[in-house]
Amino acid sequence: MTDETKPTRGYEPWAGGTGSQRNGRHGLLFACVVALGLVGVVALVLLRRPVERIEPEVSPPRVEVRRLVAGEIPMVVQSSGAVRPRIEVDVVSEVAGRVVFAHSELKAGGVIRANERIVQIDPRDYELGVRRARAAVAEAQASLDVEIAEAEAERRQWAQLSRETEPGLPLALREPRIRRARAVLESANAQLAAAELQFERTSISLPFDAMIAGDTVDLGQYVAIGQRLATAWGIDAFEVEVLLNGDDVAWLELFAASDALAGRSDGDRILAEVRADFAGGAPARTGYVARTTGQVDLVSRLVPVVVEIPRPLEASAGRPPLLPGAFVEVRIPGKTLNRAMAVPLAAVRRGNRVWIVEDGRMAVRPVEIVRTDAAYAYVTSGLPDGALVVAGPLDGLTEGMAVRTSQEAGEPSAPQDGSLRGAPPNGKDAMVLPSSAGPVDFSGHGWPTIG
Repeated sequence: MTDETKPTRGYEPWAGGTGSQRNGRHGLLFACVVALGLVGVVALVLLRRPVERIEPEVSPPRVEVRRLVAGEIPMVVQSSGAVRPRIEVDVVSEVAGRVVFAHSELKAGGVIRANERIVQIDPRDYELGVRRARAAVAEAQASLDVEIAEAEAERRQWAQLSRETEPGLPLALREPRIRRARAVLESANAQLAAAELQFERTSISLPFDAMIAGDTVDLGQYVAIGQRLATAWGIDAFEVEVLLNGDDVAWLELFAASDALAGRSDGDRILAEVRADFAGGAPARTGYVARTTGQVDLVSRLVPVVVEIPRPLEASAGRPPLLPGAFVEVRIPGKTLNRAMAVPLAAVRRGNRVWIVEDGRMAVRPVEIVRTDAAYAYVTSGLPDGALVVAGPLDGLTEGMAVRTSQEAGEPSAPQDGSLRGAPPNGKDAMVLPSSAGPVDFSGHGWPTIG
């Protein structure tokens, strides 16, 4: 059996040396890698460029402003109410009988012109009554003629018998019988007039153009005296009653001329704008202050003022007819403020302080406010002419803070012409002309020019 020599465990002839030699080489390699890394880090630190710090540019906040210019401002009082007919009547029968004719428009919403026949009641009985009355008149006239002729015959006979004297007794000349005949004739004439009046009442009409609000009669129906046939509204004019508080009334010329309001011509009457949000739009109409009710409402303590709207059913493109029951906004011009400004309410703080932009910084100015309405405060002193009033939100803004205005940012202020000559801007708040349609030119009424 041949003995074979086995190599010692761990001995690798191809490794090129012992284990301690190999460990030494590995350590040297690791030290070289670490040294190269340190050299690289030091080089990066030494060669890096310093970071430039850029300070962010902080721009002032932007605010919305309006440039206000003092001018004449007519005070406009606003209120609201419901439209109602100025004339409302019940069509009532004054005679009894069967209805033989009814107007085709005798129904709710129908329009019937003045003096057109609305209902005809069977006139035959009343026509016969007229004929009987005329016959009675003819008979009474004949009786009177007979009595007069007989009296004249008696006078001639007396004259033949006694030419020197006149008859001394009235009875001799039949005077009492003549007076009775005349009384009978007068009574017959009165009965004829009554019969003709009853005959005329069989045809029912109205003396004004009317809209039928409701009817209760049909063709062939028997109606009694005093029975209501329909309800009619006059359509020449409607009216609306608005309630004004005492402060608003003070700006109107109501009580000084209230006695003569109804007698004024259209050019002298107080104008009012009536706007109804109806049929997809808010068309404006011109009305007139007709009167006050002469009392203060006991519940609300407000003053009722009646505004009359002529020709309410006239329609045009974009403006439907104004119907009773419609809710409308009413604006009435009053006294005029001189050298005043209309400041948006958003710019007023703490009662009478107004924020403005002056030399690019926020400033607060105390002002004198003589009146406020739903959108504006009317200022007579405290603001320089051409002041830039802050009309937007003031969140985070303080007095003295630098700001940019909407004009500096390239945006127009409101209104877009950059000025507001002491009056509300054009648009929804503009008044209208006293005509069927179109914008208003109040140059003849002391209204200011905006722009």
